[in-house]
Amino acid sequence: MTAMTHEPLTQEEVLLEWFLALDTPEGFRAELIEGEIVVTPPPDGEHERYISRTVRQVIRRSRTDMDFSGNKGLKLKRGGACPKNYAIPDVTFAPIELDLFGGADSWMPCDGVAMVIEVTSTKPLTDRVAKRRCYARGGIPLYLLVDRDKSSVTLFSDPEKDDYLARCTRPLGKSLSLPEPFAFDLDTADFL
Repeated sequence: MTAMTHEPLTQEEVLLEWFLALDTPEGFRAELIEGEIVVTPPPDGEHERYISRTVRQVIRRSRTDMDFSGNKGLKLKRGGACPKNYAIPDVTFAPIELDLFGGADSWMPCDGVAMVIEVTSTKPLTDRVAKRRCYARGGIPLYLLVDRDKSSVTLFSDPEKDDYLARCTRPLGKSLSLPEPFAFDLDTADFL
């Protein structure tokens, strides 16, 4: 009889197994961001108002027909010593002809995603820094951040390695140009 030997799990593998087995309370969401499990409570009405206003404009005004998903789990590349990241953007956009969301698992790769949106909430630093790096590592072309504490909207573009090379910030109330495949000026006047 031969004894079976098992390789011990790495700390990263244990964390990932534990994260994927989490049973969060209804309405909460759990993400694995740069080696930290982040649990977020349900959003407030203001948070949802910013999302609604943005999604409506993207759907109505984009040059390319866009499909969108709220709270879609994305598997993103790891960075340095960080494990693979599992992020849930507030909104994920992809060209409709790609049909990325139809038949996708709970956690899908980010290939084909055109833009993700985050609206700051209980942990704004996660949206400003850690998630920005995760989305850049995943090669997501555009990351739109509505920062409620700073009363601004920022578009990050040109992802390279761990960050975006370009960013454009406007105060809420001013418009912000979204490049192709959207190709319109996002009006934030009604965000105030």
